Formats: sequence, structure tokens, C-alpha cells
Amino acid sequence: MVAMTRTAIPAADVPAVDTHAHVYMLDMPMSGEAWHKPPADATTEQYLATLEAHGVGYAVMAAASIYGDYNDYMIDATRKHKRLRTTVIVEPTTDPYILRQMRDDGVVGIRLQWRSLKQTPDLSSPEYQRLLRRVNDLDWHVELHDEGARLPPAIELLEKAGIKKLVIDHFGRPGADLGIACPGFQRVLKSVAAGHTWVKLSAGYRLKTPQMAIDCARELLKAAGPERLLWGSDWPFAAFEDKVSYADTVAAFKDWVPDAAARARIGGETAFRLFFT
Repeated sequence: MVAMTRTAIPAADVPAVDTHAHVYMLDMPMSGEAWHKPPADATTEQYLATLEAHGVGYAVMAAASIYGDYNDYMIDATRKHKRLRTTVIVEPTTDPYILRQMRDDGVVGIRLQWRSLKQTPDLSSPEYQRLLRRVNDLDWHVELHDEGARLPPAIELLEKAGIKKLVIDHFGRPGADLGIACPGFQRVLKSVAAGHTWVKLSAGYRLKTPQMAIDCARELLKAAGPERLLWGSDWPFAAFEDKVSYADTVAAFKDWVPDAAARARIGGETAFRLFFT
């Protein structure tokens, strides 16, 4: 059971949209490259109850790499609950008719969850170029998660492919020793400023220190303001299940973005425009 280490957060300080969470059941088939084995189910019903308990109205789930392209459970959740959206992990050769059906069922993007991969796929290959074109045609976004040091070439190729919506997970995961000076994080800042990239203020507990998350948020706000930032809880906190609570993640958002108006924009209007319109 996840520990509750913070007191309740006033409703006025709670984001309207949680843009990063995972739902799954332990009996789902895991990927052969899974980096973590969850200790318990994290069901749609449990997540919705968590949102209700904290006053969060809407959510966007991120495809969990430990289940590979088994997207069935999340798509079932978006079919049943119109307040939910999700990304999916797909093979680049996935039939466009299947992608269009996914869109109709509440899918809003593809996730490139590459952090656990020793070698990243070739985005310049004909298969990926076709997939990226289809992503644009569907008005989806590409959600990219990797270590900061490996982000620049991927961002370069995605921009070159003309991706209209790129979302970077978890502050861009800057290197522990370099922080905001990490070349990957600096490339993220450049991409955000160019106008087609959003960054999730999420999973700050995965960075080296809490201060690093604060520093990253400050630089991201300078680069493009709240119009290009999103907030996510990262529920159920994979590999940190007993160390982090949902209330912790909401409180951390206030630490990262002290200005209430900016938080309201990030946790509301920006997320709604990107994922629910």
C-alpha cells in the first residue's frame, strides 16, 4: 500500500488534469524487457477513486512499457470513462485502420518509452517515418521518455519528421551530475521554445534531488511559460510504491510552480487544449 505522507491538499491547489499515470493488473502479460514487477494491481477503479479523493477531474494515462504493446486494459478504460485519455505503445507497422479505431476509443498519442532500452529504434527508418506521418494525420502527440543524455538525437529526428505535438516526460530526466546544464535538458528547452513541444512536470522524486525538479521547472517556465507545461502524478509510482503518495505529488507541484495562476494554467487549460479538444 502506498504511504500517505502528506496531509490533504486544499481543493484550490489541485490540478484539473493529471497527465501522467498508469493502470494495470498483475495478470496482464508482461514484456520480456520489463524493468519492474509491480507489487500489486493498479486498477482503473483504484485510480479513479484516487482522483475523486483528491478532487482531480480528468486524466491522461501513459502506456506502461512493462506491458509492451498490450494496450487493451487502458483502451478499455477510455472506452468506459470519457474523463480518461491514454497513449499507447505500438509497433511502427501497426495498421492505420487500427490506429484510427484507437483514436475513436480515446487514444491521444503514442509513447516512445525508451529509457529501459539499450539501443533505441531508428526513427529515420521508413517504418517509423510512416508511423510518425500517421500520428500527425490523427492529430496525436508523441510522448517521449528517455534519459536526458539520449534525448537530443531523438528530438532532432522527431522535429525533422514534422511532428506537430511532442511531449517530453518527467522534466526530460536531466543527468544527475549536470542538472539544468545537461545537454539533453538544454535541447528540451530549445524545443519547447520553438513551439511544438510540451514537458511534463512529473515524477520529480525520480530526479537526484527535490531541488533539481524546482530548478528544471523554473527554467522551463522561462523558456515558454505555462502554455507548454503539464502536470502529472506518475501514479502508482512504479518502484516507489511505498515511498510516494498522490498528495505528495500535488504538493510538489506547488513547490515547482509557486505562482497559483501558472499552476492553474498548467493543470487546467494547457492540458485540456492538448488532450481533450
